[in-house]
Amino acid sequence: MKLVFHRKRIAGTLVVVPANERSFVADMKNFNFPESRSLKLKEVMGFDKRRVVGPGVCVSDLAVFGLEHLFERGWLKREEIDALIVVTQTPDYLIPGTSCIIHGRLGLKRDMISLSISQACTGFLIGLIQAFMMLEQESIKKVVLVNSDVLSRKVSPQDRNIYPLVGDACSITVLERDAEDSVIHANVRVDGSRASALTIPAGGMRQPHTLETAKLEDAGDGNLRAKDHLFMDGAAIFNFVQTEVPPLIESLVAHAGTSMDSIDYFLCHQPNRFMLQKLADKMKIPHARMPNNVVEHFGNNSGVTIPTVMTFNLGERLLREKLCVCLAGFGAGLTWAGMLLTIGKFDFNGIIEYK
Repeated sequence: MKLVFHRKRIAGTLVVVPANERSFVADMKNFNFPESRSLKLKEVMGFDKRRVVGPGVCVSDLAVFGLEHLFERGWLKREEIDALIVVTQTPDYLIPGTSCIIHGRLGLKRDMISLSISQACTGFLIGLIQAFMMLEQESIKKVVLVNSDVLSRKVSPQDRNIYPLVGDACSITVLERDAEDSVIHANVRVDGSRASALTIPAGGMRQPHTLETAKLEDAGDGNLRAKDHLFMDGAAIFNFVQTEVPPLIESLVAHAGTSMDSIDYFLCHQPNRFMLQKLADKMKIPHARMPNNVVEHFGNNSGVTIPTVMTFNLGERLLREKLCVCLAGFGAGLTWAGMLLTIGKFDFNGIIEYK
C-alpha cells in the first residue's frame, strides 16, 4: 500500500539502552559450542555486545526515563504532547495498554490521544505512519512515538540461536508539522500466511501460559526452548528479507519519482551484519550507505534498531544538516515497510543509558 504525507517532520529522536552490557563470546561459552565457531559467527554476522534490561524492567520504565530526560533538558514539554503512541510487542500488561501506563506515570494532560500498537520489527515505521496521520488533525500539533521492546525477557537462556543476539531498547521520537513543503512517501505490505516464522507460541488467549508451556523442550542441536519463548525460523526470515524487501524499496523510490543514487542512506532494521550486507549487494547499494553496525554494539532490539542506526551513525550530522534517507523495517507478521523522507536539523538526537 502506497502512502504520501505532506508537511510533516521528525523533530528529534532519543534512544534509551540499558547500561547492562553482555558479550556474545561470553554468552556462547554457556553452551556446548566450539569457541572457534563462535568467533567465526562473531566475525561474519557482526555479533559482539548487546544491551539487556535487568529483572523486572519493562517498556514503561525505559520510556518514562527517556521522556523525563527530554523534559529536564527542555527539549519537550509535558503540556505540548497531544498524542502518545507506544509500539511494542512486550507490553507491561495485557490490559491496559502501555501508553496509558506511561501517560499516568508522567502525569500528562487528559485532553490527548493515547494509543498502544502491537508491532515488532516494522513497528517504528508503522508508528511514524500513525503519527503522520494524526498530524492531519488541526488539534494535534505534536506527537510522541515510543517504540520499545524488552524481548530478552522472552528468550530461552538455553537457546543459542536466539539468546545471545537479542537486545533491549526504547526510542522516543517527536513528530510535528513542517513549515516547509516536505513530502514523505511510504509503502507497507503484510503476509499473515507466514506469521508462524517469527512468534511466541504461548502466553496469549489462543494458548495461555501454563506450567506445560513453560517447560523447556529440545528444539534441536542441543537448544532448549519453551512455548513461552521467542521462536524464529532464521532461514525463512533471511529468504523473506532478500526476496521481498528489494522490490518494496524499488517500488517506493519509483513512486516518489526519484532514484536510488539520490538517497544518502538506507537505514534498515538490523537483524545482523550478514543479512544487511547481502541485502545491500542485491540492491547494488554500497555498504557504507546501508550501515549494519547496530547488532555488534547493542544487539537486535526489534524495531528500535532503525532509530538506533539513525542516531548511532548520524547523530551529530542530523543536528546540523538534512539528509535524504530510506527507512526499511521487516519482520514479525510477516510485515515489511519502507519510507522515503528527508530528516535533519533535529532539536535533539542521542543515545542515553538506563541504569
